[in-house]
Amino acid sequence: MRIRIDHSTRYAYQRQARFIVQTLRLTPRSNEGQQVMDWRIETDVDAHLRRSEDAFGNVVHTLYTERPTAELTIRVTGEVATSDTNGVVYGTVEKLATPVFLRETPLTAPDAALRDLADRMRGASSTLAQMHQLSAHINEAVVFDTAATSAAHTAAEAYAMKRGVCQDHAQIFIATARRLGVPARYVSGHLHRSDGQIDQEASHAWAEAYVPDLGWVGFDPANGVCPTEHYVRVAVGLDALGASPIRGTSYGGGPETLTVALRVRPAPQGQQQQQGRAWS
Repeated sequence: MRIRIDHSTRYAYQRQARFIVQTLRLTPRSNEGQQVMDWRIETDVDAHLRRSEDAFGNVVHTLYTERPTAELTIRVTGEVATSDTNGVVYGTVEKLATPVFLRETPLTAPDAALRDLADRMRGASSTLAQMHQLSAHINEAVVFDTAATSAAHTAAEAYAMKRGVCQDHAQIFIATARRLGVPARYVSGHLHRSDGQIDQEASHAWAEAYVPDLGWVGFDPANGVCPTEHYVRVAVGLDALGASPIRGTSYGGGPETLTVALRVRPAPQGQQQQQGRAWS
């Protein structure tokens, strides 16, 4: 299918902020399961945008401003043609050795409960079956609740509450998979919802595990499925912090208010690509 994404992030500062620097992991890469047809990043202030690539192979743009500003809006628009690969990830840029994704981070360090969960998964017939079993358990055990956790909550904390959002589901999966000796990583991206809801509160997140004879395979514990053609993969990291869509700093400005608007929908048939500057 062909998916259209419109993503706007607006920062409003109490006082004018100077020397704003934002690291953007907002641009997907093409692989065998998705082809980026059109993509652009725009801002409403005079800013510089520099493209690079991080250690995980993600496309990174560094945005920085020189003039004081009270507001900053970052707009992302684009279209991606996707296909269903049964969750198996093909054709990605892999700059790091697979064992790197066994590393624990503060957000994914397992506690006694997650270590016990890993022990309960050890009876599966194969690594693939084990990961499916783990994803299904998290989907059933951890209730989706947008009010329960924040970006700072760890996998162990979310599992203890048995509540959280897709970030928490993914990090619980990652923490447990690594405890089982299976390399796992965090994925940020977008989901075209099957219920037809176009306007969304935030981007989506899921996990990938390295399965012998298959390679990287995606698992979405929040929905209890492997990613399909309804998913757009944007960035990967050891945890949510490493794949965060936007991270940044500024000088002055005081408290800030963040507003996000996101629309994910099928692209109109026959729509022509817009002309203009784009980063891919």
